[in-house]
Amino acid sequence: MFDNPYGTGQTTLTAVLALTNVLAAGREFCVVGYGWVGKGLARAAAGLGGRITVVEVDPVRALTAHMDGHRVAALADALPHAEIVLTATGSIEAVPAAALGLLQDGAVLANAGHHDREIDVPALAAAAEDLIEARPGVRTYVVGGRRLHVLVDGALVNIAGLDGNPIEIMDLSFSVQALAAHHLASGRAAPGLQRFPDELDDLIARTKLETLGVTLDSPTEAQRLFSESWAS
Repeated sequence: MFDNPYGTGQTTLTAVLALTNVLAAGREFCVVGYGWVGKGLARAAAGLGGRITVVEVDPVRALTAHMDGHRVAALADALPHAEIVLTATGSIEAVPAAALGLLQDGAVLANAGHHDREIDVPALAAAAEDLIEARPGVRTYVVGGRRLHVLVDGALVNIAGLDGNPIEIMDLSFSVQALAAHHLASGRAAPGLQRFPDELDDLIARTKLETLGVTLDSPTEAQRLFSESWAS
């Protein structure tokens, strides 16, 4: 909810721009996947003046992307227009070998998802007539006269290509991990897969807000009783 959209969203765009030195404003972005990471990528790219097309196989997420103001299209319709392709599915073959022929000359490909197998870089390498080390972290594959620029070999671009997420967002993730371990060690969790307790989520959020100098109001007694009357 925080690490992926705000941390990865920002640092992915920062890494792409640092590695390529391209201008984001007015550029056509294709974001493949509209989960937490994809939402952050689309927001960050749009904030820099980019035009966003989202590719998503889940209908609810696709509709969410549409309602967020982005163009939504199938991969085959999105790639021919894309100048920067950002994968964020957490799966494999988000840009498969069969789709590589759809990319335009000069397209930039970067991965912000979990695996380095989201972009089929081996297939691209096998099809290339030439390979150019264009810049540090940027390899240009020449395929049929088209130049396709792959960032950090398809690895996580914000980590392999730059410094990763800032501590101002990672402290939330580390807090979840530390409190989850403490919760398990306390013996209060039954064996098996468990949700992270809501009260610990609230504790982390309130603590973070305090460090930001933000104080929240508390519900009145009447509001609390009203909520309890239907929540129970």
